[in-house]
Amino acid sequence: MPTPGSGRGFLWLGLVLSSVCVALGCETQANSTTDALNILLIIVDDLRPSLGCYGDKLVRSPNIDQLASHSLLFQNAFAQQAVCAPSRVSFLTGRRPDTTRLYDFNSYWRVHAGNFSTIPQYFKENGYVTMSVGKVFHPGITSNHTDDSPYSWSFPPYHPSSEKYENTKTCRGPDGELHANLLCPVDVVDVPEGTLPDKQSTEQAIQLLEKMKTSASPFFLAVGYHKPHIPFRYPKEFQKLYPLENITLAPDSEVPDGLPPVAYNPWMDIRQREDVQALNISVPYGPIPVEFQRKIRQSYFASVSYLDTQVGRLLSALDDLQLANSTIVAFTSDHGRQSMDLVELVSLFPTLAGLAGLQVPPRCPVPSFHVELCREGKNLLKHFRFRDLEEDPYLPGNPRELIAYSQYPRPADFPQWNSDKPSLKDIKIMGYSIRTIDYRYTVWVGFNPDEFLANFSDIHAGELYFVDSDPLQDHNMYNDSQGGDLFQLLMP
Repeated sequence: MPTPGSGRGFLWLGLVLSSVCVALGCETQANSTTDALNILLIIVDDLRPSLGCYGDKLVRSPNIDQLASHSLLFQNAFAQQAVCAPSRVSFLTGRRPDTTRLYDFNSYWRVHAGNFSTIPQYFKENGYVTMSVGKVFHPGITSNHTDDSPYSWSFPPYHPSSEKYENTKTCRGPDGELHANLLCPVDVVDVPEGTLPDKQSTEQAIQLLEKMKTSASPFFLAVGYHKPHIPFRYPKEFQKLYPLENITLAPDSEVPDGLPPVAYNPWMDIRQREDVQALNISVPYGPIPVEFQRKIRQSYFASVSYLDTQVGRLLSALDDLQLANSTIVAFTSDHGRQSMDLVELVSLFPTLAGLAGLQVPPRCPVPSFHVELCREGKNLLKHFRFRDLEEDPYLPGNPRELIAYSQYPRPADFPQWNSDKPSLKDIKIMGYSIRTIDYRYTVWVGFNPDEFLANFSDIHAGELYFVDSDPLQDHNMYNDSQGGDLFQLLMP
């Protein structure tokens, strides 16, 4: 259930997986474009911590694990909204959804809220060649159908030609016919064009790295992978890595007692897949058959391993081209949930700028709708412990003073057909979460989509979970801690 700050559900909430300086050169700030550090930003879609580097003993992710082994790995990191388009616009501009005013898939922030600078735009304006491959910005209206070109990129972004087949009937079912399924292991030579989007993106990214090897300018290359986002369409050989008899069930697959109905996601997108429709699961709380649960988890893990091979190919090319020693690699999921200090994905902008030796954008005033360049996230350079990099004075020294904020829109108090992805005009409730190392507190309040205003005196429901005693967030303590008792409980 993608409640703000939640750690439950099939698509868990979260963000930064790792950020790494691969080079000794990262220890000093670059003084000019001739010795500036390159940036490789890898963005994956809907990745939760099903990785060896997060302690998962089942999933095979050797390439990502190797990257993590010499990275600064964040384990308490949060996205600002667990929906692809709003999340990507948020971390690529360094602004929160209430500033970008993007909660759905139907508007472009530059005309809808403010002409805000983006991370690649800032690097481009500072002498970098900026390039986009695959799903970086969410395609469509939210990036002006151009992936925010020409603002963010030095030349038009690349999208895999096979992308258009992702949700079509390319999954061979037990009946021998092709279906648009959730679970979709494929023989790659049999699918349209004989390839898959992430394979094409890797090949294009490697070609760009080869061209940049002799460039006089530093580069900012963003590579966006589709997997493990649904549908789970991946080369079928990866399924063999995960025999069904080895697949365990989720530790808490039941709807928690005390969960307010507004916080529950009925997963209508998943229900539209043909293999799920065949199960005739009742809406909204119908249980998924146990055997199908195992198959879902099997295909998710297989998709992660497929993704891992693409990341491995990309990083190997970086090494082979002798670019690793001059390149900062940042690896992130747009939302997925990871369980060190709390950080937010809006911190990616100032942190990458600082690591590259660029001037860190100033903190945003309130409000900041007419300020093109500023950032609402904290600068995380402190965590890299580089003596010559400036620390952010806004980073508190006490971990208990750190807070992560996130939000999620809903059209109604109870689950309905558009609960997981409501359009702006249908948003009537907004859930806001505060997360610390000790607790997660969420309040669901009335929201006016015409004025983009939340009414915190109109409380529809609340959630309160304590991390130490309830790490899976199964026991909502909100109704037991109203009034003054609530604030007393939340004091460190």
